[in-house]
Amino acid sequence: MRGHWIDDWRPEDESFWRSTGRRIANRNLWFSVFSEHIGFSVWTLFSVLVLFMGPAYEIDAAGKFLLVSVATFVGAALRLPYSLAVAVVGGRNWTLISAALLLVPTVLLAVVMEPGTSFTTFVVLAALVGVGGGNFASSMTNINAFFPDRYKGAALGINAGGGNLGVAVIQLVGLLIIATAGTGAPRLVLAVYIPLIVLSLAGAALFMDNISSVRNDSGALTEAARDAQTWVMSFLYIGTFGSFIGYSFAFGLVLQNQFGRTPLQAAAVTFIGPLLGSLIRPVGGWLSDRIGGTRVTFWNFAGMAVATLVCIGASGIDSLALFTVGFVLLFITSGIGNGSTYKMIPSIFRTKALAATEQRGWSQDDALLWARRISGAAIGITAAVGAFGGLLINLAFRSSFRASGSGAPAFWAFLAFYAACMAVTFVVYRRTTTAATDPRTGTRVSYAEV
Repeated sequence: MRGHWIDDWRPEDESFWRSTGRRIANRNLWFSVFSEHIGFSVWTLFSVLVLFMGPAYEIDAAGKFLLVSVATFVGAALRLPYSLAVAVVGGRNWTLISAALLLVPTVLLAVVMEPGTSFTTFVVLAALVGVGGGNFASSMTNINAFFPDRYKGAALGINAGGGNLGVAVIQLVGLLIIATAGTGAPRLVLAVYIPLIVLSLAGAALFMDNISSVRNDSGALTEAARDAQTWVMSFLYIGTFGSFIGYSFAFGLVLQNQFGRTPLQAAAVTFIGPLLGSLIRPVGGWLSDRIGGTRVTFWNFAGMAVATLVCIGASGIDSLALFTVGFVLLFITSGIGNGSTYKMIPSIFRTKALAATEQRGWSQDDALLWARRISGAAIGITAAVGAFGGLLINLAFRSSFRASGSGAPAFWAFLAFYAACMAVTFVVYRRTTTAATDPRTGTRVSYAEV
């Protein structure tokens, strides 16, 4: 090990893992969680700030949905280059750079967050807070390389869940500020987070590491992009993470515009869903480690469909209580699905690699190294594509409210998509009577136990 670079990293070697690997991996995991947590908070900053934007800001509901949609879009678009950056400069180094970038929109917002600021300025700043959305992909790609396959589900679940908690925490901060200082003090939210960004910078600089074998491996991204499994998992991740982040941005606005809640009343509820969805994400990974990610994912989409039907029914009878229950259930199931899908990705590529050792002339170590490389790149692609689901959800809500004054039409579209995700999961992964054929090796591979 030289400086913060690790040249010898063998997490699948049990003796190495017990003596050296576990301690280093866990240390990097916890500081990665903190940095990603702050990134998520900044990314979803406008889901809180719009609650402070009363009539004096002269921005209607459609305009507010546009602001959160812009932030969602930029965060999703940055995820792919962010995941590639880990291979270019190293996981620790990119964590430092990405954390520093969070200071740009937060400091600028601290200057201009007041009535009279133009809508165009807020759109530009919504785009800038999108940099926080990229942190997830680079963090997950980095942590994937630190852990052996048998612990990836739990480790990636903890990393992602801790990051996702940033959504709930910033909404809770917003609630406390509205309850104590009123809607005229949005700058207090920024006063809380600017020092936390600096603290995450210091933690990454002092306690995180880069892995040499991950660096300069941009070819893995090309190879992952050519693999059909990457795109199947990206589709499923639109249904899980896309739902989580899309609903996180939209929940408060839906409560205000469909049920006439005040900013304080909306803020008192909005953090609950992201909080539970984040806390349960590691459970999705843990369950998948034990009973299989494909099984958890399939039944979880069924749960998401049921929760969507609850929201549709509640909209029809104008029941705020039932709607809130359904919406919170959507957060919980999306959180479980986030954990299970991210467990599936490294397991799928490990299964493919081990099945193809003879055809490709690999040793078992060669196969595991290939799986670790490609799954890390696939995670970056999946994170990017899945986040666009959040954009689609906010655009669907925007269109739904403009057309009917209700979110019910959007929920019908979401229900159809969850049904499609169930079908894809069953056909591609759950059928035990058939196996997929790797077109490059001709190997028959079954993913039913992934």
